[in-house]
Amino acid sequence: MNKDKPKLETTTLWDFPTQNYGDKPHGDNKYSGVTPAFIIWNLVQRYTKEDDLVIDPMCGSGTTIDVCKEENRKVLGFDIVPYREDIRQADARNLPVDDKVADFVFIDSPYSDNIGYNEHPDNIGTISCEKEEFFIELEKVAKEAHRILKPNKNIAWLIGDHWRKKSGFIPVGFKIYTILEKYFEPVDIIAVSRHNQTSNTPLWHKRAEQYNFYLRGFKYLLIMSKTKR
Repeated sequence: MNKDKPKLETTTLWDFPTQNYGDKPHGDNKYSGVTPAFIIWNLVQRYTKEDDLVIDPMCGSGTTIDVCKEENRKVLGFDIVPYREDIRQADARNLPVDDKVADFVFIDSPYSDNIGYNEHPDNIGTISCEKEEFFIELEKVAKEAHRILKPNKNIAWLIGDHWRKKSGFIPVGFKIYTILEKYFEPVDIIAVSRHNQTSNTPLWHKRAEQYNFYLRGFKYLLIMSKTKR
């Protein structure tokens, strides 16, 4: 195996201590909520082949684009506020893409309003997961992903749960899984260990003990297949 490449994961627990691999950037590790490049690489190896088309409707800083180009996959990355020139401007709920063209779809969506991605009025990341509106809008993203994905191909959705003092635990991952199951068949669920989050400090660990709650230690990687309908 190329020493600059990640290892192919063989269990449902993935742990990536850094955002990037190798000596070239994959996305921008200073971007808020940047996707770990290891995740994209593993998904591309498992669920695509060379020249397949990968679409990322919420492309962020372009991690999916960079990984796919290195792995000889065709790729389209969209974002409501593009971070760089090779990311196309579009709303993930209404993509300028024909039906059934994608061989694989990857989505790393907001899981509440805790990260300030941008000031766009239609940014789903400005809606709290405490509101049902948040899940209504993400279901529109799921429906659009179903539309653009070829039959018998796969989608992967990275999502985390949420905890707030006034509302307590919000099982965002379970709620997104329930939405996806309306449109796709489950393939597997991966637990991705979280590193470098702002709550991983002695102060927050002390608060978690004092007020009897848990800090978020992982995200869900929900892998589904378009075989149901």
